[in-house]
Amino acid sequence: MTKLYGRAPALDDVSLDVPPGVVFGYLGPNGAGKTTTIRMLVGLMRPTRGSVAVAGADLVRERSAAQARIGYLPGQFVAYQDLTAAEYLRYLARLRGGVDPVSLARLVERMDLDTSVRIGAMSHGNRQKVGIVQAFMAEPDLLVLDEPTQGLDPLVQREFLDMLREVRDAGRTVFLSSHVLSEVQAVADTVAILRRGKLVEVRSVAELTAQSLRRLELTFDGTPPDSGLLRAVGGVRSVEAGDHLLRVEVDGSTAELLKFVAPYGVSDIVSHEPDLEDVFLTYYGQDR
Repeated sequence: MTKLYGRAPALDDVSLDVPPGVVFGYLGPNGAGKTTTIRMLVGLMRPTRGSVAVAGADLVRERSAAQARIGYLPGQFVAYQDLTAAEYLRYLARLRGGVDPVSLARLVERMDLDTSVRIGAMSHGNRQKVGIVQAFMAEPDLLVLDEPTQGLDPLVQREFLDMLREVRDAGRTVFLSSHVLSEVQAVADTVAILRRGKLVEVRSVAELTAQSLRRLELTFDGTPPDSGLLRAVGGVRSVEAGDHLLRVEVDGSTAELLKFVAPYGVSDIVSHEPDLEDVFLTYYGQDR
């Protein structure tokens, strides 16, 4: 799908196929096109070219059928300020054609949400809890979540991540956009990275982190090996020397490096394993 604002592309020929039963992370810097994608995915915006379908239902020709399968939490969640959370959730439940009251009560309990409070009087974090509950409560086939944990305290964040895993384990799908990369890494099966409206990567989290450089700090009892010699070792991409210390970036296996430095009296090795933030910054740095 492509989305133009005037002649400027917000999204440029982006194609995604998200299967059931996964948590799909959707990443990119501000302005990359994430929110535009999400608005088309939930039927709030039409693509300039291309199409979007959820569970086989086209978001333009069969919008009502597609939206019935979706639970959506926008990045800026807004609700009726004069209603209590209980009144608001009951109202949305009726629009949905009914929601299991036991499941709804369980969600409210897990979010530690006081539904007797008027939404306009709630803190940002508690309003966000209302948004999460309304997205989950109909047990939709697809959850589309844009920055869902903003304003939540750490305990509620942990509970929320458990809820995402349960959705996946039940065979349903989560489309998750978040700047909290540690959370995405904790729950996502697959990640897409968007840059300047173009899709630059779609891979499993394990594959993405495996391809990143490993950083090792090597401490020596005596004089470390010469940095120039170390740069010639297979897989070594950079070397930074300090007093009895070498910081080395390695692409792939570290076996050849460790074999090379062993005769020099290595007293300590600290390995910094790559994470999703390292991967993201690799792509994001291309915009600098």
